[in-house]
Amino acid sequence: MLRNIKVEPLAAESLGVRSMCTYVQTKDVKLLLDAGVSLCPKRFGLPPHPVEFKEIIGCRKKIAEAAQKAEIVTISHYHFAHHTPSYGDWLSQWTEPTETARQIYEKKTVLLKNARDSINYSQRRRGWMFQKTAGRQAEALVKADGKKFVFGETSLKFSEPVFHGPEDSSLGWVLMLTVERGGEKFMFAPDVQGPMSIRTLKIILDEKPDVLVLGGPPLYLVGFKVDERQMKTALDNLEEIVAAVPLTLLEHHVLRDESWREKTVNVFNEAQQSEHAVQTAAEFLGRENVFLEANRRKLFSQDSPSEEFQKWMGLNEEMQKHVKPPV
Repeated sequence: MLRNIKVEPLAAESLGVRSMCTYVQTKDVKLLLDAGVSLCPKRFGLPPHPVEFKEIIGCRKKIAEAAQKAEIVTISHYHFAHHTPSYGDWLSQWTEPTETARQIYEKKTVLLKNARDSINYSQRRRGWMFQKTAGRQAEALVKADGKKFVFGETSLKFSEPVFHGPEDSSLGWVLMLTVERGGEKFMFAPDVQGPMSIRTLKIILDEKPDVLVLGGPPLYLVGFKVDERQMKTALDNLEEIVAAVPLTLLEHHVLRDESWREKTVNVFNEAQQSEHAVQTAAEFLGRENVFLEANRRKLFSQDSPSEEFQKWMGLNEEMQKHVKPPV
């Protein structure tokens, strides 16, 4: 749909991992958005299946290759699915100490979320750690909150911090990004969870993107960390978005629920009535969806891991981070 802006998802829930990492390129600038990827360390009482580790290895390779081309790397917020830390963690991040992050951020201009303003405690610590480690290898660290950057005929417009989910979310704030060139707009809206916030909805609708990559609502947390009212707001807002945006790539939290497609049927109906499209990142790439975390129980029941891997499973979670799983 876009002639002037190339969009390539690199890692996503529909590609088997937790991430929204996306490569974006115009004639003026090459961007790597939210260069992080992770696995849930414990879902249904189980660690990641070997198949999940194989997917994160592949995604790490794609991100490293894209980083070689990119001039700009962005960080919308400091959750580990959205930036890569400098410490080693084989369980959740598939990172070697220092090296994995260096491949991404070294000699890059990093446009990032302000780690001191509109941020919760855990992300403030992670932001500080990033600046003291991988950030030192970057060419420049530039706070992007609410700012606009111009590269030739391409503009990058970052939103003011918006809530990571509902208003006053304990999970903090994130930045959205609009890339515009030649009258076309691509928008990246990570972890807005629907959006649940009416203010976030308005910002997205006001931008009028042609293509939107959107972090959908966490259906799998309803009745646990998210109440029914919040979820209804998120789904109502999502219906309004797909009615207005020609192509929405729906990703991230929403796809961690096995029944996500049935629970979002009204969203797809609304898009169809508007002659618009809703896709996952995998579908956008012409690939089959690979929902591994949501199907972790099935993976373990249908494809029993090797004895060596089961021995690794017997380690405590802290040890699993430091011992590379035999995959």
